Amino acid sequence: MKVYISVDMEGLAGIATWGEVDTSKKEASEVLYEHLTALLQGLFSARVHIEHVLISDAHGSGTAIPYRICEDFDRVSLVHGPIRKDYMMSGLDSSYDRVIFLGYHAGIGTKHGIMDHTYSSSLIHSVWINNKRMNEALINAAFAAHHGVPICLVVGDEALGEELRNEFNGRWLFVSTKTGLGRYAAIMKPKRQLFEEIKSAAAQALEIPRNELPLFKFEKPVELKIELKDTVYADLAELIPGVERIDGRTVKFVHDDYSVVFNAIMAIVYVAMAARDWRS
Repeated sequence: MKVYISVDMEGLAGIATWGEVDTSKKEASEVLYEHLTALLQGLFSARVHIEHVLISDAHGSGTAIPYRICEDFDRVSLVHGPIRKDYMMSGLDSSYDRVIFLGYHAGIGTKHGIMDHTYSSSLIHSVWINNKRMNEALINAAFAAHHGVPICLVVGDEALGEELRNEFNGRWLFVSTKTGLGRYAAIMKPKRQLFEEIKSAAAQALEIPRNELPLFKFEKPVELKIELKDTVYADLAELIPGVERIDGRTVKFVHDDYSVVFNAIMAIVYVAMAARDWRS
């Protein structure tokens, strides 16, 4: 079995503010490493043989996970570094058997979602695909489904779990790391209990028959709408071929190929980032 893991940080336990996801600080990287270690221990304890695990370092610039994870566990590879195609899901293809999301968080605008955002807290106000409000887990799950690979396990904050339970059909597992009290406050689950839950869920997730796992798909054509936080971001975004300006802050992109739509999100983010940094 080949397993793909996409790793973010805002949904991890012990984290409630932006400063705590700054991976230039040793403490932040260690929090992430401990969660990832528990997950991998659970996977490799399962009765199912694992041929290979690919981990996508999908937080910020993609430099949060120390390379030593590939030394601590055999048959593990790491996607590392910024500005890459398929960003949070780089390296995934149809050869993988199932996908796991670790450290994922609720979408922008979610009540009691910890540091709620969707791909960019400073640039994006809302994201819709085929008129459905999106969070990062749904966007990325649809990319996995585009390659025929289902989701088996999500580890993140409770607000995310509530969002996904309304969207994912089939059998899959969710481990809640914390319960939000506000955007920057949460009740954290006891650490030993949480890590045991992650280990147990990881092993169980591999035993769910693949045909019973959820494939979260969109009908064609796929229509992406992004409401940006500033009109100047839309000024630049509409220069991208195929991107249509709807109103002052909202742009639209339509395509039959979900992977093209998926990468259009990051293209819009990057050009908006250029406008933000130019103004500063």
